[in-house]
Amino acid sequence: MALNNLFNGAYAGRRVLVTGHTGFKGSWLALWLRSMGAQVAGLSLDPDTEPSHWNLLALDDTADYRVDIRHGSAVKEVFELQKPEIVFHLAAQPLVRRSYQEPVNTFDINVMGLINILEASRDCSSVRAIVNATTDKVYEDHQAGDAYSESDPLGGHDPYSSSKACAEIVSSSYRKSFFSAAGPRLATARAGNVIGGGDWAQDRLIPDLVRAAVAGHSLKIRNPNATRPWQHALEPLSGYLSLGQKLLEDARFADAWNFGPESEGERSVREIAGILCKSWPNLGIEIDDGNHPHEAALLHLNCNKAKQKLAWRPVWNLNCALEYTAAWYRNYHENNRVGSVDDLTRYVNDARQLGLQWAT
Repeated sequence: MALNNLFNGAYAGRRVLVTGHTGFKGSWLALWLRSMGAQVAGLSLDPDTEPSHWNLLALDDTADYRVDIRHGSAVKEVFELQKPEIVFHLAAQPLVRRSYQEPVNTFDINVMGLINILEASRDCSSVRAIVNATTDKVYEDHQAGDAYSESDPLGGHDPYSSSKACAEIVSSSYRKSFFSAAGPRLATARAGNVIGGGDWAQDRLIPDLVRAAVAGHSLKIRNPNATRPWQHALEPLSGYLSLGQKLLEDARFADAWNFGPESEGERSVREIAGILCKSWPNLGIEIDDGNHPHEAALLHLNCNKAKQKLAWRPVWNLNCALEYTAAWYRNYHENNRVGSVDDLTRYVNDARQLGLQWAT
């Protein structure tokens, strides 16, 4: 599948470094970049799940560096060898509940790891743009029910959320201190909960449901009424790629950006599980009424800035995202088939049908 003309051809032949490429979103991003003719290098730890989407994709001719981002000298070596023009930083400790168990590790990876990436970028003259993926959880919980805009105060109750808020502050500091006059253009991307085929991480709703279905039992779900902005992984990735293209063209895009679904994608955990069960009858749920660490009860993102200035908007509604996610896992577990390329092709074709600028 050749998609070299997407994003105004910005990635065809471009040297791109993806950190966290062996993870869920990182592996999807590497696949998409490769399909556009980019020269992709990845910097990450080994996949922490078996199976893993990265291994299943078998992108064997991608430059694949297994490096811990907490090791600054090793990170710099990769930059010196690959001389990337644009960096997508996705490597992170991404789980809220794990951050309660491993707070020091979470801050070390999500803050100091980022600083190592930014320092390596400072020292690498080839780097022109950096997209740092954070999260919708960087905002101070105002409990008002209003959608969060990029100008709202940063915060974070749990160690994961606060570490990502710190990553936003670090990014702003580097942008103002080191990258304002020269050097890379740095933007941050704040996305909501993502779903899609190929995710086997612990403590995530869809992978946990799939594991339960394959094992033949129902899943106990915690915080069933917690509301999140759910979207297919390809949605924020199209935002990251749009943002990367614009950074290469214009320094004014070096800023913070929200990427989330339309309001119909903001559903409770209970609702998501129920809809998914309709697509895969083997899935079953029970409610876990036990005590669990604090997680925000309500998250909404205001994405008007990305819609107006990046000409970005979601392609798939929630039902489509859930349908394609369920079909991916059913195909894998019932037919031993990896449908990622098919999903990417379908997503791009649907974006073209909608007339989205990046897809035309």
